[in-house]
Amino acid sequence: MQGYDQEKHRLSFSAHITNLTRSCRFLLYNIRRIRPFLSQEATQLFIQSLVILRLDYCNSLLAGLPLRATRPLQLVQKAAARLIFNLPKFTHVTPLLRSLHWLPVVARIRFKTLMLAYKAKNGPAPPYLMAMVKSRAVPRALRASNGGMNSHWLSNSGVSRSLQTQIEDPSLRNAQYQRWPPVRAVSELV
Repeated sequence: MQGYDQEKHRLSFSAHITNLTRSCRFLLYNIRRIRPFLSQEATQLFIQSLVILRLDYCNSLLAGLPLRATRPLQLVQKAAARLIFNLPKFTHVTPLLRSLHWLPVVARIRFKTLMLAYKAKNGPAPPYLMAMVKSRAVPRALRASNGGMNSHWLSNSGVSRSLQTQIEDPSLRNAQYQRWPPVRAVSELV
């Protein structure tokens, strides 16, 4: 075909991400205007119900996109966190995201995709998804099937010794999560 540009018709979601970013920034702008009259909890409720849910809606379609494509969504999430705490533009955001228990956008996309796959295999997924996932019988015993994780597959793979120790020892592997604040129960929030 003459005049057909393959790069132009590639599925990139750039128009979707641009429109989503624009609508979320407009919502943040309007919330910022009434922020002096709101408490931190009310602001968080507004932002989670209007902005963050919009960022999360169908975001599993964005799985596998390069970071430069999802960067505008991450910037919206950072601006939302700063607005909740009423902090200036250049404030470091990582502690804010941790205190709100928000994952970065790329991690949210990955978590949602993995959760959907888990539900399709083990539980309450829609029937059409559960029908697509089939269990496969392994023809031979695997190394991980003997109850523990064997480290001989790590010895020749170029993995550092400290990483091998973290993988083999669950207490070290889980130590990274002890830095995060504890997750509150739903009954504590009500």
